[in-house]
Amino acid sequence: MMSDLSAREIKFLPGVGPKRAELLNQELNIFTFEDLLYYFPYKYVDRSRFYTIREIHPDLPYIQVRGYFLKFEGAGDPRHRRLVGYFHDGTGTIETVWFQGIKWLQKALKPDHEYIIFGKPSLFNNKLNIVHPEVEDIRTFEANLASGLQPFYSTTEKLKNSFLTSRAIQKLQSVLIQIVEKEITETLPDYLIRRLSLLPLDEALRNIHFPESPSLLKKARYRLKFEELFYIQLNLLKLKVVRNRKIHGFTFTRVGEYFNTFYKKNLRFELTEAQKRVMREIRKDLGSGRQMNRLLQGDVGSGKTLVALMSMLLAIDNGFQSCIMAPTEILATQHFHTLLLFLEGMEVNVRLLTGSTPKSERKEIHKGLHDGTIQMLVGTHALIEETVQFRHLGLVIIDEQHRFGVAQRARLWQKNPEPPHVLVMTATPIPRTLAMTLYGDLEVSVIDQLPPGRQPVKTIHYYDNRRLRMHGFLREQLAQGRQIFIVYPLISGSEKMDYKDLEDGYESITRAFPPPKYSVSVVHGRMKSGEKEKSMKYFIRGKTHIMVATTVIEVGVDIPNATVMVIESAERFGLSQLHQLRGRVGRGANQSYCILMTGLNLSEDAKKRIETILRTNDGFEIAEADLRLRGPGDLEGTQQSGIPFTLKIASLGQDGQILQYARDVAESIITDDPLLEKPQNHILNRQLRKSPPGIINWSVIS
Repeated sequence: MMSDLSAREIKFLPGVGPKRAELLNQELNIFTFEDLLYYFPYKYVDRSRFYTIREIHPDLPYIQVRGYFLKFEGAGDPRHRRLVGYFHDGTGTIETVWFQGIKWLQKALKPDHEYIIFGKPSLFNNKLNIVHPEVEDIRTFEANLASGLQPFYSTTEKLKNSFLTSRAIQKLQSVLIQIVEKEITETLPDYLIRRLSLLPLDEALRNIHFPESPSLLKKARYRLKFEELFYIQLNLLKLKVVRNRKIHGFTFTRVGEYFNTFYKKNLRFELTEAQKRVMREIRKDLGSGRQMNRLLQGDVGSGKTLVALMSMLLAIDNGFQSCIMAPTEILATQHFHTLLLFLEGMEVNVRLLTGSTPKSERKEIHKGLHDGTIQMLVGTHALIEETVQFRHLGLVIIDEQHRFGVAQRARLWQKNPEPPHVLVMTATPIPRTLAMTLYGDLEVSVIDQLPPGRQPVKTIHYYDNRRLRMHGFLREQLAQGRQIFIVYPLISGSEKMDYKDLEDGYESITRAFPPPKYSVSVVHGRMKSGEKEKSMKYFIRGKTHIMVATTVIEVGVDIPNATVMVIESAERFGLSQLHQLRGRVGRGANQSYCILMTGLNLSEDAKKRIETILRTNDGFEIAEADLRLRGPGDLEGTQQSGIPFTLKIASLGQDGQILQYARDVAESIITDDPLLEKPQNHILNRQLRKSPPGIINWSVIS
């Protein structure tokens, strides 16, 4: 884009200098003129509305008044000085209070001179006041405000203490716009701007900071949001084209003995229509001659492991090995036993490799992988160790992939001279907008049906004062031979947060369900992995009746006999996390229950989360609601993968329609010009080479 602006250091902007530049670097990641230009306001306040002092009450948000200071008084002791001004507008008087910058204010503000004051009214000693109001000379105010809309910029305490308030940033933006407006070069092709009726970039940037009217602000926001989302989609789609041209996949042409034997003899139930559809999509990929890169989404218990197994059998039929990598030993072991159960009676060599596999067994596994006698390998991070070498790896399946770092995932599929086919699985439903952005270069399959015989989990909400009733229900379930999860948000108590914790919870549960009649397991993050495994195994084998845990049991643990999930302080959890926890039960044929325990006083957000989880069992609907409530945040683990995922103006929670439109436009361009070689698209290639913030090369993960 503006190569010159991205090279000009912010310290050279008039009004900044080295000290302020250092603060802007540290606090807001603003290093250059371009960084500041693309530091957008987070809200706008209508400054065309004036209140009279007679109208003001403490419940109002920000208000502004036109009037005069009658007088100023210093108050407080020398160490805690404050300046009190008495502001009058003809209908009444309001106090204004400052604790900082007092000497400067006493020199700058004059009684009987007309000013505009702006701030948040509050009540102190039954008197209305405004603490640290903005004060502006009436003539300056009228000269500067074009539309009445004042931008507000996010700032920090450190910046405010150095007088870099939102208003100060606004003044810097004003200086910047005046200097650079004629240097702003367009970042989209003319044909696209005309076709989509978009504002030119210079107009959009001017109006995002200093709106000339509400309608121009709306157009500016649309232009900048569209461009941000468009380049993410264009980048992903072009990467997909380049990868498909460069990387040729193994061609699985045979549907042979292993697949057919399994399908005819071992598959004891009918596949759901969703599973059949996904298998058709995978078979098409595997036979295409291109490397498969597919994301398989399926809610908890939807049958993803079965689809994975059938894909692995196709690999064996075509002379290839395959592997599944899971994030935890418990989940890897569970996958291993599930595969053995499905493959009972078939001669398939499946092995398990985890951190606790004995050395002698490891040697045997390494040999079997190297000579090709091991056909399927299930494991954890142990699979990516350099000593693990396959003879002919044709298919890699990564489960709950967001639990792994990018480098870890890449190392797994680089174990072949030619990259194997890749199937990425997740039981965390990803909202459509997020999937388009995170996985826009992958094909996406969705299993959106539960297998026959599965009953939806019934979700119940109890306030803490109904605890005895909840305990009575748990005793009924235990009497029927069922098992119970009880999950806490914290391991130990916190003075700052009034939430239930596991340590207290364990004591109260063992009092309510005393031994020897009942036995209780405990699992939490501070336990050594061996202790955790042992405790989980006791519960899995039915030796303990109740599992008291933190969210370490969130993903993947499959215990059909566990029919109740109690979530303590449920208001503390996000929607997707509540849904994942609920998915730990309902794995068998018996009716299962999820009980949400909360305090009496819930915030509006907490109420919305509880209402949503009570209303629906649809993971995708829940994920969309979670995105709207929380924003993208860390929904797909991008932070733990070490990848910055930042959008400067667009919101995946709010701008789904713009994203879809941007995707459609990007697809039409790539279909017409796959490598963007036509003259009218040179500007697009130039922008992609710059890799604007927010554009991520996700193709390296799979």
